Amino acid sequence: MFSLNTILLHCEAKDKDTVIQTIADHAVKIGLVSDAKAYVASVQHRESEFSTGVGYGIAIPHGKTEVVNTAFVIYAKVNNVEWNSFDGAPVDLVFQIGVPASDAGETHLRLLATLSRKLMKEEFREAIRNAKDEQAVLDVFAAFELV
Repeated sequence: MFSLNTILLHCEAKDKDTVIQTIADHAVKIGLVSDAKAYVASVQHRESEFSTGVGYGIAIPHGKTEVVNTAFVIYAKVNNVEWNSFDGAPVDLVFQIGVPASDAGETHLRLLATLSRKLMKEEFREAIRNAKDEQAVLDVFAAFELV
């Protein structure tokens, strides 16, 4: 699910829209998305329906569109971004999902369910927050079977 290429440990974006755009641009750079603008529109459409700020400082924005080349999750560590989360707390852990429109049903739900189960564990959240570099984050993901 994760590799060093899908970890953005020092995302400097200051607001939700910029975080989403930064991750989309990175997804294009590493070949996961062919059109950042269309992908961002898909993610923002979902955000307009219901906030993906799930609490515990976590957001899981996601987009389903034909411009996604292969299903992915990109992790970004951000600095207390307002996300309209259920618990009202700012977000510092963002897991942005992209799924091809043709593969949206099962793949999207599987990625979301797998990720959500791990994120419910305080031990997992704290280990990610305390990781000092991308390899340390990847090691945490591996320890929790997300690689």
